[in-house]
Amino acid sequence: MKKPETTPREELSAVPGIALQNPLTAAQNEAAQKRHAKRKEERKARLAAGEFEAPEKAQVKDLPRGVYDIKNAFDYDVKVENGLTEEIIREISANKDEPAWMLEKRLEALEIFNQTANPNWGPDLSAVDMNQISTYIRPKAQMARDWENVPDEIRDTFTKLGIPEAELESLAGVGAQYDSEVVYHNMRSYLSDQGVVYTDFESAVREYPDIIKQYFGKLITPRLHRYAALHYAVWSGGSFVYVPKGVNVDIPLQSYFRLNAPGAGQFEHTLILVEEGGSVHFIEGCSAPKYNTLNLHAGAVELYVKENAHLRYSTIENWSRNMYNLNTKRARVEKDGAIEWVSGSFGSACSMLYPSSLLVGEGARSEFTGITFAGKGQYLDTGAQVMHYAPNTYSTINSKSISKSGGVAIYRGTVDIGEQAKGSKCSVSCESLMLDSESRSDTIPAIRIATEDVDLGHEAKIGRIDETAIFYLMSRGIPEEEAKAMIVRGFAEPIAKELPMEYAVEMNNLITLELKGAIG
Repeated sequence: MKKPETTPREELSAVPGIALQNPLTAAQNEAAQKRHAKRKEERKARLAAGEFEAPEKAQVKDLPRGVYDIKNAFDYDVKVENGLTEEIIREISANKDEPAWMLEKRLEALEIFNQTANPNWGPDLSAVDMNQISTYIRPKAQMARDWENVPDEIRDTFTKLGIPEAELESLAGVGAQYDSEVVYHNMRSYLSDQGVVYTDFESAVREYPDIIKQYFGKLITPRLHRYAALHYAVWSGGSFVYVPKGVNVDIPLQSYFRLNAPGAGQFEHTLILVEEGGSVHFIEGCSAPKYNTLNLHAGAVELYVKENAHLRYSTIENWSRNMYNLNTKRARVEKDGAIEWVSGSFGSACSMLYPSSLLVGEGARSEFTGITFAGKGQYLDTGAQVMHYAPNTYSTINSKSISKSGGVAIYRGTVDIGEQAKGSKCSVSCESLMLDSESRSDTIPAIRIATEDVDLGHEAKIGRIDETAIFYLMSRGIPEEEAKAMIVRGFAEPIAKELPMEYAVEMNNLITLELKGAIG
């Protein structure tokens, strides 16, 4: 795909069947900029009128949970029957007008799913009954590149979640998925002028088939586990990012996944390819309102980091307490490349999530920083995996968990240092904070070393809030409840500082919401 005498943009254009186009024409971009400027002026006017308070960088505002629990009318164009059959798979593929090769992959994955059992470790997944779940729901909306063209109710939901404003003030591109389909996608034109591609995954299948065939399902295969197979059978929506050689995407991109329908599943696919010397920060946001029926999330994230490239992948999850989050994420890192995982998980009844890094080139690096918050009725089994398959590779895992009201927070991690990984270094730190005697926290590390020339350290801490620290803060005039909240936020601070300001504020807001009724 690469030719030294061509530019990265020309390289993509030269691939048969691929038309590289700017997401917007110059006229459309100019119109969008005018709309953005108008919205900004309107916001300033509203601020001046005292309609709401301007956010301060040092201030964390309280957000009512209602922002995340918004329930729109369950209105759709297409909804497949509950269950998982060949007929349903064919119906999904037909609705998408997919090429034959994609349908073949779906049917192969369905067969693997039917032949594979649930894992015999970790949380109990017996409640996940595919006969009670609709795997594809298409809302009454077409994908738009202008928020004004998104249906009012759906646009209002994303507006309340802060997505359009974030796009205006701090993002280079935004994708917004509602149930099974992407309803909005756009990117600033100066990036597309450099050959950067950021589009929904279904458009990528049509417009960049040679690239998708080369990378799709190769890093995460249907045979990895049962819910990876499920994903490939029913996937819908997601994002495709291509960063050309030497291009630095200096402002983050974000995709936000909103599940509105009860008794439904969401199965988006994200594929990011960062070429040699390129860099990008990608943010993933997730939320759903609470229903009295089980919802399922089983997405897949495949990340390819080429030689001397850098990718930061940040996630803030606020799934509802009826959600089973069985997502799969993997990165392949080549020589001197780097992957950074930043993860905050604050929702779902059950989670099994272990972002994995495969360090296949000398000098490749992986850093994982994550926090989970398990409250009443939650079983969050999360962690990270790192495979050192080349010499002089480097990895760190910094995991923190908070549990309250009987919640279960499990760290489950794997470090595998292969025979060829001489001179490699790895550091693992797991810290758990329990806010009461009802909660549970465990660390389950697995370490395999096949060579003597390595430097590896592992540390695990489990404890409760230090009463001495509480007493000290109270002696300075701080109320007890606020003192405890300060300690919890301090515990989470190493993760918060790795996020952009707006998302660090959101994480602190989520911690505040989770703490209500738990302390004091």
